[in-house]
Amino acid sequence: MSASTGQPPAKRPTIKAVAAAAGVSTAAVSQAFNDKGRLAEATRQRILATAVELGWSPNAPAAALRSARTRTLALVVRRPTDVLGADPHFSELITGIEGELSPRGYGLLLHLVAGVREETALYQRFAAEGRVDGALLTDARADDPRPALVARLRLPAVVLGPPDAAGPVPSVGLGHQGAGVEEVVAHLSGLGHRRIAYVAGPAELHHTRLRRDAFEAALKAAGLRPWAVLHTDFTEVSATATTEALLAAPDRPTAIVYANDSMAVCGIGAAQRAGLRVPDDLSVVGYDNLPLGHWLHPRLTTVDQQVQRVGGAAARTLLARCGEDVAAPVLEDRPRLVVRESTGPAPG
Repeated sequence: MSASTGQPPAKRPTIKAVAAAAGVSTAAVSQAFNDKGRLAEATRQRILATAVELGWSPNAPAAALRSARTRTLALVVRRPTDVLGADPHFSELITGIEGELSPRGYGLLLHLVAGVREETALYQRFAAEGRVDGALLTDARADDPRPALVARLRLPAVVLGPPDAAGPVPSVGLGHQGAGVEEVVAHLSGLGHRRIAYVAGPAELHHTRLRRDAFEAALKAAGLRPWAVLHTDFTEVSATATTEALLAAPDRPTAIVYANDSMAVCGIGAAQRAGLRVPDDLSVVGYDNLPLGHWLHPRLTTVDQQVQRVGGAAARTLLARCGEDVAAPVLEDRPRLVVRESTGPAPG
């Protein structure tokens, strides 16, 4: 028989203890975890945070196994399903992540959410219920609250993006995000283009701001002004409509730079339907260097930001934070321009 310590066994926290600490009813605690009822968001977050602090979960087996590894990492994407389905960027990213997880017996839990509330609630549940070992944070935003949230929840995480968007959480990405855009402007201005438009992504995304700032600074350095900078939601409909509006202008641009390759493909299609030849009448540049750009006619000039390698590097960094023995990832220091046939001299 083992010797007794003389101390009574520690009591497991109860739903009543959580309710008392949060100043709510037990019914409100249940609603917070089941996402039912009409709780104010501040109340919901207070309840979930209190449950994490006390170590309580509505799922008893999960609570008992909270200290064990699930060998699962989470990727939560806050984008509409139609945007995600139309953008090969995320399939490339997931391929890179899975390439590191699968050989080590880890799985990836993918969640699509519509807004901040749903995403916040997921991280709180992950921490409270021990459903995942860590999380990958994408689409960093200006003043992004997520790094501070996962740090407070003690949920291991990695931000896919520049360090200035990561706060207390490690980040993985290519350095100097504006470098690729600077190369694009140098390339186009060297070909004689003076009216260069930029079709950007959503304004609230951190990389959108970085690239837009780099675009405008590079044009200024070249003695040019931005002909137009227009924001889209990354959908095919938005990219096509924006391109059509640009091409309908009396002094239309001679070159258009797009925030990703998918929108650049839409732009080439819109130009061709308008009777323009690429690159004779209009030069087009994408961003991401996805495989589809190589098979277009003309092949797409684009910026390579090594999407698969970044995904793999982020996965390895998070695995290390979860206690796995993995080597540190090595990435290129900056995005680089890949010149193909969709860009040419400005029309006379």
